[in-house]
Amino acid sequence: MILKLKPAVKDYLWGGHRLADEFGVESDKSILAEAWELSCHPDGVSTIVNGKFAGKSLQEFIDSEGFEVLGTHCRRFRQFPILTKFIDAKDNLSIQVHPSNSFALQNEGQYGKTEMWYVLDAEPGAFLYYGFKREISRDEFAERIKSNTLLEVLNAVSVQKGDALFIESGTLHAIGKGILIAEIQQNSNVTYRIYDYGRVGADGKKRDLHIEKALAVTNRVPIVKHGTNYPHIADCDYFTVDKLNLDGVLTYRMQGTVTDSSFLSILILEGEGTISNQGERLNYKKGDSIFLPANSGDWQIEGSCDALLTTIREKASPIRIGVDINSFMIQIGIVTDQNELLEVKRYPMNPERPSEEIIDEVSQNVLGILKEKNIPLDQCVGVGIGFPGTIDRDSGKVIYSNNIKWTDVSLAKSIGEVIPCPVRIANNADCAALGEAVAGAGKDHSDVVMFTLGNGVGGGIILKGELFEGGNIGGGEVGHQVVVANGRECSCGRHGCLEAYASIPALRHAAHDLSLREIFDAYDQGDPEISKVIDQYTEILGQGIANIVNLFRPQVIILGGDLSEYLGKLIDRIEKIMIENCFGGANGFVPEIVIAQLGKDAGMIGAANL
Repeated sequence: MILKLKPAVKDYLWGGHRLADEFGVESDKSILAEAWELSCHPDGVSTIVNGKFAGKSLQEFIDSEGFEVLGTHCRRFRQFPILTKFIDAKDNLSIQVHPSNSFALQNEGQYGKTEMWYVLDAEPGAFLYYGFKREISRDEFAERIKSNTLLEVLNAVSVQKGDALFIESGTLHAIGKGILIAEIQQNSNVTYRIYDYGRVGADGKKRDLHIEKALAVTNRVPIVKHGTNYPHIADCDYFTVDKLNLDGVLTYRMQGTVTDSSFLSILILEGEGTISNQGERLNYKKGDSIFLPANSGDWQIEGSCDALLTTIREKASPIRIGVDINSFMIQIGIVTDQNELLEVKRYPMNPERPSEEIIDEVSQNVLGILKEKNIPLDQCVGVGIGFPGTIDRDSGKVIYSNNIKWTDVSLAKSIGEVIPCPVRIANNADCAALGEAVAGAGKDHSDVVMFTLGNGVGGGIILKGELFEGGNIGGGEVGHQVVVANGRECSCGRHGCLEAYASIPALRHAAHDLSLREIFDAYDQGDPEISKVIDQYTEILGQGIANIVNLFRPQVIILGGDLSEYLGKLIDRIEKIMIENCFGGANGFVPEIVIAQLGKDAGMIGAANL
């Protein structure tokens, strides 16, 4: 699929009219300063002009087809990640700076801005400002703004066609008059003006300056270039930009493939020709913006052109947050892409508190642990949360939790209002199973079932490496299979569930409320009454496991939860009972039963992998 885009236009007072005259940008305005060629920003959205989505905005296309059209590398973003512009500076732009993500999110409610400029044309003698000549103090910075002497310490850079500059957030900068630029930037419209040559806007008033915010975010040290982005002209966590040149003679054609990892944006700077993809063919010319969704497959461009190709690469050194919530404790972990825990915070859970208070406390603790470890917020690519009960993962809601007594709570949305990255939730037992599957006792298997034996009996089912949830919300409630007809009343209201026999409270009740340590010490010493209790326990647990094996035939069964540390000595007996109750018995495929390896960390690691 090839989408051709029509830009949103801006008539800022410093602009000219070259974008209309030379690049064919349609506008009825006398000034055409910027054309937002690829944009989903609410301040100016691009519109599709061809195919079945003609007349729809790019954002409407994404909403219709799903976020997957942006690619797997964009899963870490909650919105379209970039904004591409043409800029015609007939006059000097204001001296300005863009904030970092953390500052902008806290103060503006949107992301900060890192950008790159590619110079399309420059009049003789044209220059732009790019950082400082020398390091200056905050006091000197403020004084020079006040005394109108700031320009004396700015780094003026002469430019010509083909130059490229990378402007990280916090870099003071300004495009000078007589320069035409293509800009690739983060999807943000936050700019702090520092100096504006005393100009007035259309309302006859001087334009607002943002001195205090600029003082807070500006890097006052001269820019030092560290190596090169070769083979790219710009490369960062937010975008990768490559230059394409076809001279129409020696190099007339280029081929490529758009995989499922990223979309491809093609901004035509010069020339004309055709682009083809999957049997579709589209003519292009100077000024066109072309968008190929992720997984579009092979594509080909022919003709004579200069173009900028923009994709999104995998984030360097990403971290994720895993949150594991149960009725006793909340655990928050920073998890690397190698599933290692960098830091963990654990604190008691009081289920009697309102859900709003608990959610806010979790959010603030996540932000706090990042701050304590000096990890930038934008280094976090997602937050995963494990919660007991019935979970609707698609909507991010806790439908019902019988342990914590939540009903219809929008957990993901509420966390996302504070932490600006993708938030996913799942049942906490599912998260524990996923954690063991990716980093623990099940990491060498694709089909895994885990039983979590604690205050209740939960479980998670991993099939073909994916968390199994069934056709509807709720997932696999392995603890709520009936193992004794008309048996004990369960916390869910039914009778005879596995949870009513295999949970810690059930075992302790059968053993006259002894502690787990006391129960298994007595068992080791041959206490006949406790031995009978343990025999009954293993019999029912083995049957419950056999039921699940008969349904899913996993490669391994993992026993986790607080009870699992005592069950090592019972594995052989449980396995024997399982085999006796499995269809086909020992002649069929029988999985191994193992004890979980990650302990309390499993839920955090699993949640981080959601």
